[in-house]
Amino acid sequence: MPQRILSLVVLCVVCALPISAFQKPTRSAHAGAHPAATLSPQITAIVRQISAANIKSDIEKLVSFKTRQTLSDPQSDTVGIGAARRWIKSEFDRYSQDAGGRLQVSFDEYTQPPGPRNHDPVQVVNVVGILPGEQPESRDRMYVVSGHYDSRNSDTFDAKGIAPGADDDASGTAAVMEMARVMSKYKFDATLVFLAVAGEEQGLYGSTHWAKTAKEKHLDIEGMITNDIIGSSRAEDGHIDNHHVRLFAEGIPPLAQMSEDLRTLARTGGDNDTPTIELGRKIKETAAKYVPGMDVTLIYRRDRYLRGGDHSPFLDEGYPAVRMTEPNEIYQHQHQDVRKVDGVQYGDLPEFDDFNYIAQVTRVNAAALASLALAPATPQNVQVDTVKLENDTSLRWDANKEPDLLGYKVVWREDAQPFWQHEKFVGNVTSYTVKNLSKDNYIFGVEAVSKNGNSSPAVYPKPYRPAAGTRR
Repeated sequence: MPQRILSLVVLCVVCALPISAFQKPTRSAHAGAHPAATLSPQITAIVRQISAANIKSDIEKLVSFKTRQTLSDPQSDTVGIGAARRWIKSEFDRYSQDAGGRLQVSFDEYTQPPGPRNHDPVQVVNVVGILPGEQPESRDRMYVVSGHYDSRNSDTFDAKGIAPGADDDASGTAAVMEMARVMSKYKFDATLVFLAVAGEEQGLYGSTHWAKTAKEKHLDIEGMITNDIIGSSRAEDGHIDNHHVRLFAEGIPPLAQMSEDLRTLARTGGDNDTPTIELGRKIKETAAKYVPGMDVTLIYRRDRYLRGGDHSPFLDEGYPAVRMTEPNEIYQHQHQDVRKVDGVQYGDLPEFDDFNYIAQVTRVNAAALASLALAPATPQNVQVDTVKLENDTSLRWDANKEPDLLGYKVVWREDAQPFWQHEKFVGNVTSYTVKNLSKDNYIFGVEAVSKNGNSSPAVYPKPYRPAAGTRR
């Protein structure tokens, strides 16, 4: 083949690749870097045990309740939201029994006052499974994963019509159930919370209540993932994309009044380095290690236009929280009465789910949660020295308290790059100077690393300039 034609063919192939193909989170290791950790046997085992067959069975069971609309019958044993939540809890109870009682299962319930989508008070019930952390220094740190088990059809108030909700959101609920089943058999340093919430379609009721209660209790939630509409790999034009999942991660929130921390973040160019975006980066990085062939497409916004999810109340309470959703949505299969019009099938039916794809998304979740719960907490009080004009970058932070801490990594990237490009393991120290790299030219962060090779999300540094005559 002539060289010119060969070059043209190569160019065409490259141009045909999706943008995400050029967004792999790769890092170059610099002198003194901690060698790339081998894959964790525990995380690898968890990923392998996620079962598409179990997920299919759980989704079909959820659909069998005919409707799971929040206002539907709470008393029936076969139809409505009451039957659905009691079945979910019975499954959580079974997982706990298989795990020696370590998964703490309960109903979290309250009465929702009348509102725009419920004319009368309604009992909203979340199903909760808590897997306490095993390391005393990490036990209070929590990671939450959720799916909403309620469903709806075209009429928000229709509590009796068929509302299968196979994708929205039996898919996310089944993912959470499968994670609870598998992960409850393993031990983690930090605490994991598996949530099946209700009232999402009426106004994020269940998740709002749980997030507000968590804030009132001063719970240390360092990361939250909601899985909502993760069931289909097919796009509206018919093409299949079973190698991507969208992850929505908000940057600086649009608040009427910014906190001092947010103002500092914006003032120093850290718009894309909020704790939520750093959580998203870590999820993407972990997925690349443990679920090859499955790419997390990171989108720096809270959610899709005109839509909302159960991560939003956690964001509103100040917790890092992200949403996972299938790459392409077919709207005739969402929030629609089951019917056929001109040969076109409407409604959220199981036949439109791709159970193998859901299992892959579940593996991404499980790998990320396991890695986070086995890693140290994010470093605290991370600062960059702004004492004098210099071409080096000096960073400092407080020491972590975990006994299995190995040390810290300094990571950096060019300002226009979406992912960390470089890293250097600097040992178990609380300060480090990166020579000949200016803080004016690069974005820096610090991660904590455990002896088992898992690392925390990065923390963006605040500027540090001591008052005259003082030095930290």
